[in-house]
This record gives sequence, structure tokens and C-alpha cells, in this order.
Amino acid sequence: MKLKKPILALAAALCLTGGATLAQEATAPTANADARTAAPKLLVMIAVDQFSADLFAEYRGRFRGGLARLASGVVFPAGYQAHGATETCPGHSTILTGNHPAHTGIVANHYFDLSAARSDKRVYCAEDEAVPDTSSGSGKYAPSVKHLLVPTLGDLMKARNPQAQVVSVAGKDRAAIMMGGHRADEILWLAPTGLTSYRGTALSPTAAQAGTAIAAAINEARGPLALPAECAGHDIAIPLDKGGSVGTGRMAREAGDFRRFLASPEADGAVLAAAAALRQARRMGEGSGTDLLIVGLSATDYVGHGTGTEGSEMCIQMAGLDRELGDFFARLDQAGIDYAVALTADHGGHDLPERNRQNAWPDAQRVDKALDPEALGAEVARKLGLPQPLLYGEGGDYYLNTTLTAAQRRAAMAEILPRLRAHPQVERVATREELAAHPLSKRAPDMWSVMDRLRASFHPGRSGDFIIALKARVTPIAEPGVGYVATHGSVWDYDRRVPILFWRKGLAGFEQPNAVMTVDIMPTLAALIGLDVAADTIDGRCLDLISGPQSSCRQ
Repeated sequence: MKLKKPILALAAALCLTGGATLAQEATAPTANADARTAAPKLLVMIAVDQFSADLFAEYRGRFRGGLARLASGVVFPAGYQAHGATETCPGHSTILTGNHPAHTGIVANHYFDLSAARSDKRVYCAEDEAVPDTSSGSGKYAPSVKHLLVPTLGDLMKARNPQAQVVSVAGKDRAAIMMGGHRADEILWLAPTGLTSYRGTALSPTAAQAGTAIAAAINEARGPLALPAECAGHDIAIPLDKGGSVGTGRMAREAGDFRRFLASPEADGAVLAAAAALRQARRMGEGSGTDLLIVGLSATDYVGHGTGTEGSEMCIQMAGLDRELGDFFARLDQAGIDYAVALTADHGGHDLPERNRQNAWPDAQRVDKALDPEALGAEVARKLGLPQPLLYGEGGDYYLNTTLTAAQRRAAMAEILPRLRAHPQVERVATREELAAHPLSKRAPDMWSVMDRLRASFHPGRSGDFIIALKARVTPIAEPGVGYVATHGSVWDYDRRVPILFWRKGLAGFEQPNAVMTVDIMPTLAALIGLDVAADTIDGRCLDLISGPQSSCRQ
């Protein structure tokens, strides 16, 4: 079965025009848009979840659609999510704020607040835990932007011109929220019912119509997708210890299977179709100022988690992503607006150890269950006679029970830290005191030490009492399960390196292989639209998008 082009199918369902009428009313871009003097009418920020620099390099020669267009523009192949907590929420929080997680306050997808009033002390990065009867563990949480401590580009655009339109649409709520910020006109994400938003927020007519079309697509069964010829070399089954295998999937699903819908190009096409519909309905990019359209594409991450990065599934996903982006850009072209695009990722990704061991990396392994904070805490508590639970944690952040006396805390740390530091899978253990005393690095991100990386993710009010960095190629999934065989989150470059791409009609392309950071994207886009951003309020810098002596970074 060949996958229908979701963006075109949904566009038809939404009755989108081909753009001819809009083009008559909109100001047509010149043949050579001047990035130094003329602000684009529309900024389009695209984040592709788990689109590592490794994936970009591996598939770059095969791209023929939207990614090929972006690869012909201004390319920074060595972009960095410079911090150590390479998870979805921290990564998205850097892209349009210009700040590391140490300043955005988004230190992980989940962290622990042991002072929280509710019984569930695990806090989701994009929730309001003060809302009654909520729990991040059950998934019954109230989505919110309250934990993001700094403004986004959209917030600053709104402050300068309240008429500026900011719309954020994504596969995941945390992607839409962290990039959309505090003042967006619409923030939307995929749900089994199509599209949804904050509790109590009524969807606009266009969003509701798009949601209905997406729900219809979810509720339609999908047969196996055809394997592109160039993917044949990836079509190798990788057995898993607990049974089953990955690597030869074709993304078939039953009607209503939302999880499998998310892990396919269909999901990205649905988000792009919704974004195109909202742009058209709102006439974004057709006014006197500049508008901001934010798109978060999450399917690559779901594929990476569920089947790894080097199987037939990811190869099919890369081809689909390229195609869907091409269709999306074609719709923007038809509208006749002057738009500029930036694309990056929230983090990279790492293949499952079972395939790594087959493919020339025999030392790849899964994390030792003894490093689980609950198991470790229980063992230490029994030995020292301390209250349980002693440790809370997820990812690399470990939190000590706040009911401990000072003497008990010292005894616990004296027992725990040497154990962890002696463990063969642990690269570094840093206490909050060590991290607080360590300055944020000002060097290029490829020169950062492990402590530099951990420091950029550390926030004193939210991070753990100590943070663990595992050794390279230790996958922090002890036992693989359905939909979760591989992951990211490490301090290593396979999780930190992401492409950063810019494109605008008339802007000559060039490639800069030196290391830059995702925190540089916001000031770069701000410069394009003449928006002043105080240098002392952000961690990033403007990237000059003009090859030669001129500069797009307005002084």
C-alpha cells in the first residue's frame, strides 16, 4: 500500500484553496528577497522531534521534497541542543526562547516537586499541578505553560505588536506549548479526537474542522506501506530479548489505533495540514507586520522510540517527512506570501543496543536495573535504617526524601555517591552544590565538558539533589517493550547534535560546519524581523544568514 499524502487529503477535506485568490491580494515576494532590509511577512518555525544530525546526514542525499529545499538554504549541520538533559520538553524550550534549560526552567520532561500539595509529586513539564484531581502519572493532567520561565519569540512579537499572529500546532502538547509560549493566539496538538488545546479552550472553527478531518483519518485502517527501494538495506529484523523484533515494520494499523497513527508520516502530514489551514483562515503573512507559524512534528520520535533509528520504519518515516514538508511548502508558495523557514530538532537519538551490537558497536548495552532510583533508594534505606521512599527520580535527576534530617541526608549521600561513582555504567555524578558553583559555559558547544552540559540543564528550584550521566551508548531502558526500545536523553553528541536549517526565497544558501546552538535560532529570527532582543536576556546569539561581508544580524 502506498501512503496517501495526508496533507493533500486533509487539505481537500478542509476545502483549502490552491492559493490563487490569496495570491492576488497578498504582496508577492520579489525574486531575491533581501534578508538584510525587508522583514518576511511570515516566520515558519519547524521542530522535528528526534531528527538528529546523524539522520540528516544519513538521508540528506535521498531528500527530494521539503527537506531537499531546506538543505539548499543556509545549513548548520553541526547544531547543538547543548545541554545534557536531551529530552523533548527541555529541547523545545530552547528553540524560540534563546535560553538553555537552566534559564527556561524546563529541566526534564518530568521532575519531582516533593512540596507539591497533591499526592503525585512527579510534575510534567507542561502541566499545572495545582489544578485539583490531576496526576502526571495517570496522564490526567492539566496542560499549561506556567513552568516556562522566559518569554518566547512569539511573546516578544506580541509585546511589540499585539496584532502579530502566533499559532503553534504540534503532535505533542509539550512541543506546541514550549514553542508557542504565553501569548499565542492558538496552541493545538494531536489527540485521539483530532486536535485539542488547553482545558476549557474552545477550538476555532478552522481548528475544529481540521480536528474532525484528522479524527476521520485516525479512524480509518491503514494497510502496510510500500518499502521504498532505497530502504531495502534497512529491512533487517532485530530480535528483542523478551520476544518479537523490530526493523522490518511497514506501519500498518487498525482503525482507531492512535499510538500507531502517531508513529507514522500520517501524523506529521496531519499537523502540517492543520497548520496550512490555520494560516489560510487567519491570513497569516498577509498583513502589514510579521506573523509566526510554529509546527512541531513528532512522528520521527515515536518511530525512533518504537523501532530504533536504523530500521525500515525510520527509512519510511524519513521519506514521508520529506514528502509532507514538500507539500506544505508548496501550499505556502501558492499563497504568494514572503516567508522564511527555520527547522531544527529538540534532540537527537540513539539506536537500540541490539542493532548497535550487530552493526560494529559490540559494547552497546542497556542500563543496569540497580541504578533505578527506587531500587537503589530501597537498598540504601534498609542498610542505614532510613525512611522510605528514600529516593525519587526519573532520567538523571535523583531527589532525596525531604523529611530526612541533615544528618540522615549526609549519611545517605555518603552511601549513595560512592556506589554510583564506582558503577561501570556511570560516567559522572554531580551534586546540586557542584552544579550551582559551575558557571555556564561560553565556549562553542562541541568543546563543552560533561559538567558544562549538565550545568546547562540545572535549575536550583527544579533539578535533583544529584544528577547522573551514564556512559556513552548505555541505553536508559532496562527492558524494551512495545513502542519503547530506544531513546535519547544522554549528555553525548548523538543526542545533542541536530541540524539547524534556514530557507527563504532569494536567500543564497551556504553551509557552515562549525558548531552552533538551538538557542541561536530565536535571536536569528528576531533579527530578520527587526525585533531587538537584549543580549543579556538570552544565552544564544544571532547567526548571520548572508554569505559575504553583509550581515542579517542587525546591529
